[in-house]
Amino acid sequence: MRRRGFCYPTGDDHIDNRSVKRRNGGYFTTSTAAGEQMLSRKRQKLSHEIAGETDLFDSLPDDLILSILCKLSSSASCPSDFSNVLITCKRLNGLGLHSLVLSKASQKTFAIKAKNWSDSAHRFLKLCTDAGNVEACYTLGMIRFYCLQNRGSGASLMAKAAISSHAPALYSLAVIQFNGSGGSKNDKDLRAGVALCARAAFLGHIDALRELGHCLQDGYGVRQNVPEGRRFLVQANARELAAVLINPKSGLNTRAFLNWNPPAHPNHRHANGPGCPLLSDFGCNVPAPEAHPASQFMVEWFASRGGTPGSGLRLCSHVGCGRPETRKHEFRRCSVCGGVNYCSRACQALDWKMRHKEECSPVERWVDEDGEGNQNAVADS
Repeated sequence: MRRRGFCYPTGDDHIDNRSVKRRNGGYFTTSTAAGEQMLSRKRQKLSHEIAGETDLFDSLPDDLILSILCKLSSSASCPSDFSNVLITCKRLNGLGLHSLVLSKASQKTFAIKAKNWSDSAHRFLKLCTDAGNVEACYTLGMIRFYCLQNRGSGASLMAKAAISSHAPALYSLAVIQFNGSGGSKNDKDLRAGVALCARAAFLGHIDALRELGHCLQDGYGVRQNVPEGRRFLVQANARELAAVLINPKSGLNTRAFLNWNPPAHPNHRHANGPGCPLLSDFGCNVPAPEAHPASQFMVEWFASRGGTPGSGLRLCSHVGCGRPETRKHEFRRCSVCGGVNYCSRACQALDWKMRHKEECSPVERWVDEDGEGNQNAVADS
């Protein structure tokens, strides 16, 4: 009985040969080595055809790639995570600059180092703002207003972000109104600053809550209401503490903030409560929050230029702020030592907890050590 298909080798055949039945009923034998060479040549030819004529990446739809790029831009931990993709190929570069992708980019994508600032970085941020990215509007607005001294364009971009309920932009505009930044002392608008601060506080911005609390306590730009001001300060301290406690990387020791020792300086106001830091004007002894990329950029920008924004101008003494004065004597000085100055009470509270409480000395001692005093140092309390 004749088998169909492949036949087992007979004793007369060589062990490397095999018999294959033809369709017309005949047989032929092929060498195994020769067959393998033929198959190898076919595979190589097929692989070259696939590589040369068919690109599997090009067969992917644009919608799928846009979805992947949106996820990447929104979760990037640094600018290089996103920029390295753009330089991979022409198609990724084109789709990576799509307005949908740029509108989803996170603030980490804009964390550009001041030393790497260039026209291309400026254009990239401008593309993101044109795409409607709120974080890009705030970041570029801060850079233009304070670093590039383009006050009108910077304030306009921050206002664009504020309209979209961006809390840091609202608070930054409030600081500008409180200080009259970019103008004269007569350009201060305390009521507008309080209104912007209240909106940012409603959105949960901790610095805005603390600033609004002090405004209500002191009657600064608003009718004085001490109990309501205390309530906002307590809320700011509680939010600040909660933000640290829910962060597993903070490594906060609970005893560090429960054991609170009020400073000995009589000119600093503190609550006469049971020693709880939540009731203080400065909050708990918790690590400082991570600075916004815009603030970090300004710190690096002015540090590379000698640490001064201009002749007779000063930077905010809080190391994580970076805001410069736009005119002389714009910022308020510490009412105790007169040696530091702040753009806002929020920066004062953060800097006090981080370092200034260890080095602040009353103005009488400061005058005795220097041999001469400066009356303007304590004029702005």
